[in-house]
Amino acid sequence: MSDGMIKITLPDGSIKELEKGSNGLDVALSISEGLARNVLAAEVNGEVWDATRPITEDSHVNLLTWQNDKGKSTFWHSSAHLMAEALEALYPGVKLGIGPAIEGGFYYDVDFGDQEFDSDNLKVIEDKMLELARNKSEYIREEVSKADAVAYFTEKGDQYKLELIEGLDDGEITFYKQGNFTDLCKGPHIPNTGFIKAAKILNIAGAYWRGDEKNKQLTRLYAVTFPKQKELKEHLELLEEAKKRDHRKLGKELELFTFSQKVGQGLPLWLPKGAMLRERLESFLKRAQTKAGYQPVVTPHIGNKELYVTSGHYEKYGEDSFQPIKTPNEGEEFFLKPMNCPHHCEIYKSKPRSYKDLPVRFAEFGTVYRYEQSGELHGLTRVRGFTQDDAHIFCTPDQVKEEFLKVIDLVLYVFSALGFEDYTAQISLRDPENKAKYIGSDENWEKAERAIQEAAAEKGLKTVTEYGEAAFYGPKLDFMVKDALKRSWQLGTIQVDYNLPERFELEYTGSDNQKYRPVMLHRAPFGSLERFVAVLTEHCGGNYPLWLTPDQIAVLPISEKYAKYAEEVYSYMEENDIRGFIDHRDEKIGRKIRDAETKKIPYMLIVGEKEQEEGKVSARRHGEGDLGSFTKEEFTALFREAAKV
Repeated sequence: MSDGMIKITLPDGSIKELEKGSNGLDVALSISEGLARNVLAAEVNGEVWDATRPITEDSHVNLLTWQNDKGKSTFWHSSAHLMAEALEALYPGVKLGIGPAIEGGFYYDVDFGDQEFDSDNLKVIEDKMLELARNKSEYIREEVSKADAVAYFTEKGDQYKLELIEGLDDGEITFYKQGNFTDLCKGPHIPNTGFIKAAKILNIAGAYWRGDEKNKQLTRLYAVTFPKQKELKEHLELLEEAKKRDHRKLGKELELFTFSQKVGQGLPLWLPKGAMLRERLESFLKRAQTKAGYQPVVTPHIGNKELYVTSGHYEKYGEDSFQPIKTPNEGEEFFLKPMNCPHHCEIYKSKPRSYKDLPVRFAEFGTVYRYEQSGELHGLTRVRGFTQDDAHIFCTPDQVKEEFLKVIDLVLYVFSALGFEDYTAQISLRDPENKAKYIGSDENWEKAERAIQEAAAEKGLKTVTEYGEAAFYGPKLDFMVKDALKRSWQLGTIQVDYNLPERFELEYTGSDNQKYRPVMLHRAPFGSLERFVAVLTEHCGGNYPLWLTPDQIAVLPISEKYAKYAEEVYSYMEENDIRGFIDHRDEKIGRKIRDAETKKIPYMLIVGEKEQEEGKVSARRHGEGDLGSFTKEEFTALFREAAKV
């Protein structure tokens, strides 16, 4: 290869030879013009760069488009700069804080000073953004000395940017310019503003500068942009649907859970229907776990401080967690359990283990407590007390792959039974350039990483591999699930751990009579029951799978005359493990049906004179309407078929 050429390795392993100083767009052009038109940025050796930034050495390059999360993030960060340019044009002298991309869009913190900011003016800002976007202004990166950066923002009178520059050194300051706007920013950005074709300001909130309430409160404008108007329209429809499906709203309507200030923030109270839902989820997984060879264990809600010092959780959570519980004994301290793993290590250690005993699989629905900041609490998705469907597998290094395959089977069984069909498995591996920050031998790491990759391939999983995303104690496999609203959630995780067996000095006797450390696998298909119920509720809009629904039927007598027959019907259903209630209210049947529909009751069994005479029920299905007339036995058979897991 000549001196002026570099090798570009693409994600599929293919190699392109290009001139030194070529950029991401040149790489795209070497593949196809269509691809080049859609490239927003380039990931060069794991770091996202401008697509126009020169590459001067052999590199691994991944071209980022709108279809890629990192591409979207770059698009939205660039859109924040465009919104800032529009604001400066409409409100001369406005001062700007920060404007990052976030999940689902971006925001900019703005100080309007003495100018009147009218929230009815949002359309004007959106229109100005699109007018400026049509100029197709390039995003130009410039490395700037600290002195020049200070001089620029001093002249502009922008104290917020000057404060940000204070924490930076010469050689790490870059400006980005597009059109008439220049911002302090490390980038990266899309090639030009012309990619931005649709914009919407979604929300306005107050935000203290740098999150400190002693500082001035700025106006935070949340917005989103898209490369097509049609995509914005679809996104806004999804946001409307998300409001209807919000688990906090449905949780109240369906009487699943509540919160009480007296009990404490972030500590959910499960109401009878919610408790039934939880119990069914637990029973479902317990049955599957028992078949898969797990043994149930139960551990206390608190543990001696020394337990968490040994495990390292005290160091990690001690400062930010619930404070120690002191006892009458001087110096004795207990902690609310932040993790189940240390307890399970002690159970493993309760007797000598041989290689013949392994793998050992302990499972527990264990409630743990972590002190989340009050501003971060959100319904059931961020709470201070939650129950994990935790299990820990203790095995030999040679058993890791087989155990991984079994756990994948279990996770996929859970997803299938609950209607999650769109998921990706993220394989998180060590950073090959920085092995020193991980514990455990190279041999064990390589064996575990290979086991995860082979297990995922054997199961035909759609995977992404992330280097440097492994925990310091071992590689992992995380399941990223897309819900009905196309939002991504991490549900289900399998982690390899070399750390806790070391810290707790866990051992087994090998076939050569020598002592060895077991490998510990952590796995939780649900993750946390609270968060899982929230995600499931929003995914299915409260229309749970029939086997899981708290109230599966409502028996609706047309009038009080048929109350006795209604009792007879319900009693039969109960005997056949079909659960629900009788609506004995003195209301018209139309009202009873409407109310049962609102409560999302899967089946309504209407009983009146004709049904009583024939010994039948008239059945309706939620959202579908009338199904016809059935004997009790016929309906039970229909129900059982529909309720199969």
